[in-house]
This record gives sequence, C-alpha cells and structure tokens, in this order.
Amino acid sequence: MNSKRLYFIDIIRAFAILMMLQGHFINTLLADSYKDINAIPYSVWSYFRGITAPTFFTISGLIFTYLLLKAKEKGQDKLRMRKGIVRGFFLIGVGYLLRIPFLSWFSGYFNSYFLVIDVLQCIGLSLIIIVVIYYLCAKRILLFSFILLALGFLIFLSEPLYRTISFDSLPALLNNYLSKSNGSIFTITPWFGYIAFGAYIATLFHKYAKRTNFKKITVLSFFILGWVLIICSSDILILLHRISNIQLFIDAANYNYLFTRLGNVLLYFSFFYAFENYLKFPLILKIGQKTLSIYVIHFTIIYGSFFGIGLNRIIGKTLTPGQAIFGALLFITIVCFISFHYVKTNAFLYKHLRSIFKK
Repeated sequence: MNSKRLYFIDIIRAFAILMMLQGHFINTLLADSYKDINAIPYSVWSYFRGITAPTFFTISGLIFTYLLLKAKEKGQDKLRMRKGIVRGFFLIGVGYLLRIPFLSWFSGYFNSYFLVIDVLQCIGLSLIIIVVIYYLCAKRILLFSFILLALGFLIFLSEPLYRTISFDSLPALLNNYLSKSNGSIFTITPWFGYIAFGAYIATLFHKYAKRTNFKKITVLSFFILGWVLIICSSDILILLHRISNIQLFIDAANYNYLFTRLGNVLLYFSFFYAFENYLKFPLILKIGQKTLSIYVIHFTIIYGSFFGIGLNRIIGKTLTPGQAIFGALLFITIVCFISFHYVKTNAFLYKHLRSIFKK
C-alpha cells in the first residue's frame, strides 16, 4: 500500500463515467411518457443517477490533491501545482469548446448560451482553487486539511443562502459560475464542496495510508459515516438548530440533499476500496484513466458539439425503456472503443500549454 497505486480511485472514476454515459443517454432519449417518478424502476434509476455527479466531483478532488501531496514528498509540488493550474484552464477551455455552435456562428447567429457552466468548467476552476488554497497555506498540510473540511461543511450548510441567488449585475461569464439563472448545469457552489471533501480525504490518505490496518479502518469509517449522513444528517441539523436557534440549520435540514449525497458517495468509496483487489481489471482501470476523452466523445455524440447535430436531435425523446437500455449499453461500448483506439491522449495539448505557462 505504501507505494502502490490507489486502484480504487480509477475503479470509482470508471464506475462514475459509465453511470454518466448511461444516465445522459437514457435521460436524453427516453420518451417523457416513461419518466414516471412514482414508478419504482424509474425512481431507483433516477436516485442512483443523482449520485453520479457528487461521486465524480469528490473523486476528482481526492485524486488531484493526493497526487499534489505525493509530489510534495519528492519536492516536486511546485511542478504539480503548475500542472494543476494548466489542467484547470484546459478543462475550462474544453468545457466551453464543447458548447460552441460553430455552424450557427458561421451562419451569423450568435447567442451567449455557450457560456453556461457544465461539469468540466466547474472541476477546472475547482482544481485551480485547490492549488491557490494549498499555496496560501504555505504548504502546511494540517492547515490545508482543516480549511478544506471547513469549506466543504460551510458550502453545504449555507446552500439555502445562495440556492436562488442571482448576480445579474455581473457579466454572464462570471455570473454563470455563481448562479443557474442563465442555464448553468453546475455552479462552483455547492459543487466545490464535494471537491473540498474529496481533497480532505486525500490528506487523510497521505498522512495515514502507511499505518497498519488503515484500509480496514477507512473502509469501515466510510461505511459508518456514509450511513450516518444518509439517515441522520437532517436530524443532526435539526438538533443543532434547537441548540443554537440558528435558522440556517433548519433551512439546510429541510432540503438536505448535499450531505445525504455525500453519504452515498462514501458508501461507494467503502465498497470499491474494500473490493479493489477483485475489481482492478485492466479494462476498468483503463476506463478510469480515460474519463476526459470519454466525456468529450459522449458529449459530442449526444448533444452534437461543434456541428449542433447529435442524438438529441436525430432520435429525440422517443425510446421505450427496452430500447433505451439496449441503446445505452451499445452507446457505452462505442464511446469506450473510440476513446481507446481512435483518440490520442491529451499529452500533446498539455505539453504546449505547460510550455506556454512556464514561459
């Protein structure tokens, strides 16, 4: 474990990206008449689909911060920080690029919808924030760890304060990172909260992973804390309200999806970390390492990036459940195949971006 790769990270990333593929495919193409939240199959599917984004954000914070702290051991954290900033801007750029309607622009039609924020921009900005926090902490890991935990908790707790807020006075480019008023899918709050919790977990792995029984204790801790957050977090918030008479606690408890979703994520972590030795198949690990190219390919096919012609227009919401399930499996296979065999890594772009940044 001391020097081994944390395989469960790639396994979780693979699981999350596959869940995202089938989730986007089915949600985009399943006929609306079958989307009955009162139907058990659809409600179960919808519930587990809702865990996908929190899992992806949390694991992104974990892997980035873990690599940053491992680089610190070798005296290479400055290089890792530069790489993190470059990767952050790269993800932001790719996120915008995927939404640019080039055909519409060429025909003379322009609108600002491509400025809405999706998962890539949010993760990219979050990585940059992690680097900034690490730098401001003067590389003191204990302080860094505490700030991450506190930020995650405060962002989740204060969600009622910014849930419907809008910053219309700001340019759309900035407003979209803070508000969903213009159609952004993900905003920096509350989603940076999951990144922060993932980064905090990374500090624990970095500090304690070499200790005896770390894995057993961590698996059990993930499992217990996950269930506590799912079952008891609302009650704990209500109790805090009774003790302090602070209205924010009861407001957070009345719409408590952030802490409960984090509980679901921790249960995933517990399962995949416990069984990583039985799940680290080369195919799964490869999928976990190709998440960006898989995301770009799937987004292009479904939503028609660049040309505006995707499955959402060609097929539309017309599929039956059986067709949607079969189509999702086929879609996953095709996207992964293209990613493995026809799409090169991002090494070329990263190389030139890093050289520009270095200069």
